[in-house]
Amino acid sequence: MRKASRICLICILFAAATCAQSPDASVPPLSGERALEHVRAQVAFGPRPPGSDALQKCRQYLVRQLEGYGYLVERDAFEATTPYGAKQMVNLIARKKEAAGKHVVAMASHYDTKYFEKFTFVGANDAGSSTGLLLELARVLASRKGDLDLWFVFLDGEEAFIEWSTFDGTYGSRHLARRWRGDGTAGKVRALILLDMIGDTDLKILKEANSTPWLMDLLWDTARVAGLSDILASTPSAVEDDHLPFLDAGIPAADIIGVKRDGNFPSWWHTEEDTLKNVSAASLEKAGRLVLAALPAIERRLAGK
Repeated sequence: MRKASRICLICILFAAATCAQSPDASVPPLSGERALEHVRAQVAFGPRPPGSDALQKCRQYLVRQLEGYGYLVERDAFEATTPYGAKQMVNLIARKKEAAGKHVVAMASHYDTKYFEKFTFVGANDAGSSTGLLLELARVLASRKGDLDLWFVFLDGEEAFIEWSTFDGTYGSRHLARRWRGDGTAGKVRALILLDMIGDTDLKILKEANSTPWLMDLLWDTARVAGLSDILASTPSAVEDDHLPFLDAGIPAADIIGVKRDGNFPSWWHTEEDTLKNVSAASLEKAGRLVLAALPAIERRLAGK
């Protein structure tokens, strides 16, 4: 049994590597520069905490891009109770106009920035980078064929207003996971890949320990086979992020989150130095290649092959 499972895994990884090296001609190549342009557009709006005019403008930008790629965009509006009172928040869920496959796989990023009173925080990496890459992935995958029904989820209110806790932070993911669990959608979503802070010029992706083991292992092995070992951090660690509410709802989820070479967050994390100078098109492209290379492996696993 162990030997057979190993052979199956090798087949899956070989398929992922083949996809990464010889992409389907019907799927446009992913561009780190295009993703970086989306980061620039977000930064131009300024600080984007939940409920702000800047975040509303950013949301309108996201919707325009997604609808331009041919997606239907659901606005999941809700009111969140925060340390600063009630805040109106909106998650966005982009889907193809016709379900493209049997297995729903969601890709997600938060698009808000943390609120700071004493300095201007534009969040180029957190969360401009992951949001920019998710838009680029939506463009590239709009024409993808196969058994995966891909959803692109942009979450509001990930950041804590004062201090991270079970009730301050992850507002959007907690709301959406609770809603999906209540209406039965959670049972249809077979996997969720969360992107966070993946634009660092010195990008290393953490092997995040709270993530679903089979999904994180698949991503990790795919990175190695696809020639992306240089972006893998050597030390695993657990992170509290937007994937946790979906895990609690029974959805397999993995957090692709960027760190520095030493496994820690950058020194400029949550400071006024989180600007475009620290974001790299090359890092965005490598993170995007990892996701694209993993999709065939996920597809095969869900098909039982």
